Amino acid sequence: MQESMNVQIEESWREHIGEEFNKPYFKALTDFVRAEYAQNRCFPSGRLIFNAFHLCPFHQVKAVIIGQDPYHEPGQAHGLSFSVNDGVPFPPSLINIFKERQTDLGKPMPTSGNLTRWAEQGVLLLNATLTVRAHQAASHQHHGWETFTDAVIHALSTQREGLVFILWGGYAKSKAPLIDASKHLVLTAAHPSPLSANRGGFFGNRHFSQANAYLEKQGLAPIDW
Repeated sequence: MQESMNVQIEESWREHIGEEFNKPYFKALTDFVRAEYAQNRCFPSGRLIFNAFHLCPFHQVKAVIIGQDPYHEPGQAHGLSFSVNDGVPFPPSLINIFKERQTDLGKPMPTSGNLTRWAEQGVLLLNATLTVRAHQAASHQHHGWETFTDAVIHALSTQREGLVFILWGGYAKSKAPLIDASKHLVLTAAHPSPLSANRGGFFGNRHFSQANAYLEKQGLAPIDW
């Protein structure tokens, strides 16, 4: 697993956060993940653990959407936060994201929940924990992934300017101290899960149009959400 985990990170990311791979916590994380994948069914597949980085190189990032951990049912997770593979029914949170997109931008509900099209335009769809055991939400939390993904957020905050960080829900908002709000746009709202969204604070956030207005102000192409 060590070799494949290292190989699967896109080169520009290795350049900016590669030192993380040499730290003791990452060795322990690698040992944990290797054992988990050997003994249990885990998601996403090993080659997709770093899919978000592969699809969205460091210097191409325009926006970051932070999730908590991968979907934990078969066929769903493919390494992008909130995204599911083509042909997979939309999870409730994703339905609500698309509802807000429809209200904000007037775009109809898409036919696929695969957000690769966002990633390829510069949206880093980053889960704080990059792996999970089947049917067990949060089963790989607190084993080192958060240390790694915090380093990713910190690197983007310090080494880039003019990014949009989209933080939905309390967990994502807890990452705000890692982000220099004087250099970046930080958008926060309730989580899109039905329990949170239906209590208010997610619908009507207009984050898609706000993100694009900010990018266009900097002379950057807007994202085709």
